[in-house]
Amino acid sequence: MKTIDKYLFQALDNYPYSLEETIESLDYAFSYDAKNTMVLCLYGRIQAEQLMNYEEAKPYFQEALAINIHALEVYPYYLQTLILNEDYEEAQKLIDFALTIKGINKSDIYVKKAILFEAQHEFKKALKEIKNAKLHSLQFAYECNISDVEKRIEGKIDLLKKKKKSKKDSKKKSK
Repeated sequence: MKTIDKYLFQALDNYPYSLEETIESLDYAFSYDAKNTMVLCLYGRIQAEQLMNYEEAKPYFQEALAINIHALEVYPYYLQTLILNEDYEEAQKLIDFALTIKGINKSDIYVKKAILFEAQHEFKKALKEIKNAKLHSLQFAYECNISDVEKRIEGKIDLLKKKKKSKKDSKKKSK
């Protein structure tokens, strides 16, 4: 095992519970290999997930993908960052590309596509992508995440139906 792997594993083990130790381990790993895609991805995640610096996170993900377009670990986190930063067009392009990559977790990418449509309030399209995610799911543990996203989207659809119904009811009462 390489020294960089030791520090990378320490960083992954500490994240997100001990950010100080995560950063320290990442810095050591980065000093051994500044082009390690896992290291760059975790730096990006820290910027996006912990500091909410989406614009600061994007270059880490971009650099990782520039080094290795097949860095499969980067895509889900980069997509989530783009969606949260409301870079919807860029996220759609990345999704389209990611789905062409051999070996990528297509189920995960379809879930991100559903979340992208959800963020744009296109709930029916989002549910269609949830169906695709279920069809491509190969891991039992991941199905819970798919179901959670599906329930959240369905809850938003129900919320909109109730809102429309209450508007109709209030119009009838005012007449």
